[in-house]
Amino acid sequence: MKLNYSIIGMRLKQARINKNITQEKLAEMLDLSVAYISRVERGSTEISLKRLVEVCDLLEVSLSYVLEDISPTSSSYLNKAFTELLETFPGTQGSLRTGGGM
Repeated sequence: MKLNYSIIGMRLKQARINKNITQEKLAEMLDLSVAYISRVERGSTEISLKRLVEVCDLLEVSLSYVLEDISPTSSSYLNKAFTELLETFPGTQGSLRTGGGM
């Protein structure tokens, strides 16, 4: 199973922002570089499971939340990714309907 590190990064970034922690502070807490944290959040580097567990613990999010439906082969992968993206835009929650036309 190939993991989508962009979604992992997006979820970690959102959890970090929700905790009001800067990339600099998180890097300091984990003894990592800010550049590494940035690459993980952008999905441009693969984070190890050990490091992912450390980040999740610090951000107080479950590993299952970060890893849920991140494989492009899972049936709800695209739906969840699209829904999460829409939730970042104000005024879109609940405005889209599934199925059918206009």
